[in-house]
Amino acid sequence: MSPSTPASPAQTPDDSLRIHFVGNATVLLRYRELSLLTDPNFLHRGERAHLGYGLVSRRLTEPALNPGDLPRLDAVVLSHLHGDHWDRRARHLLSRSLPIVTTPHASRRLQGVHGFHRAVGLRTWQEETVRHADAQVRITSLPGRHAGHPVLRRLLPPVMGSLLEFGPAAGPPRHRLYVSGDTLLFDGLDEIARRFPGVDLAVLHLGGTTLPGGFVVTMDGRQGAELARRLGPRLILPVHYDDYTVFRSPLDAFLAEADRKGLADRLVHCRHGQRAVLRPDGGPPVVT
Repeated sequence: MSPSTPASPAQTPDDSLRIHFVGNATVLLRYRELSLLTDPNFLHRGERAHLGYGLVSRRLTEPALNPGDLPRLDAVVLSHLHGDHWDRRARHLLSRSLPIVTTPHASRRLQGVHGFHRAVGLRTWQEETVRHADAQVRITSLPGRHAGHPVLRRLLPPVMGSLLEFGPAAGPPRHRLYVSGDTLLFDGLDEIARRFPGVDLAVLHLGGTTLPGGFVVTMDGRQGAELARRLGPRLILPVHYDDYTVFRSPLDAFLAEADRKGLADRLVHCRHGQRAVLRPDGGPPVVT
């Protein structure tokens, strides 16, 4: 039985976390009056994302929102500086005064080249808190590895996962989310579960992204399901699996692996363009 059940957003408790899956790795998160966006990617179907060193990938889907459709944002969490996570539309249409929490590498580029003067670079395990009125989110940078081969790791931009802890400004977190970023499965990710047990939701970047030469640089279905097993989150939301031509591992591969590992009842079936609501009492999420 899936934990995702339809219901009216009007029934949402005030302390719920509202999730809008915009597409690729772009997710809009809203808690009370606080709004956070991950990995803004607004290219349209047929447009090409630049991945560096002359590599490009064509988008196969439309984003569910355009920048002009967004609410007022309090911050962006950017896992790394690649064209399918931070594209030319985000660069031109998002406010230069918007706080962006990202890697030190991306922060330097965003500040020095693109004029986003409030970009903050976090090293692994460092944290930054964003507040709005009576709500806050604490963002902790977590380990990530975009490639297995050491030479390829030097060519690709550094990547971070993140722990997002949403709650009232004067109280404990109500929702704890792990966002994997474009990482492969490696033993360094096990430290996340030791430091942060009991995560409410794991947002996993999948797709088995494959570069020329056969180099895989994001988790495929098998790796994603194994990471979910190791971390043991209450719920799992797969993203980043069918939007670009470089993706080689479809969502069905992850769903099958998750089922084999006994994780099927943790899956949040929130597809591209849909919304999910996480209740603060740990009840089943609402998907519309």
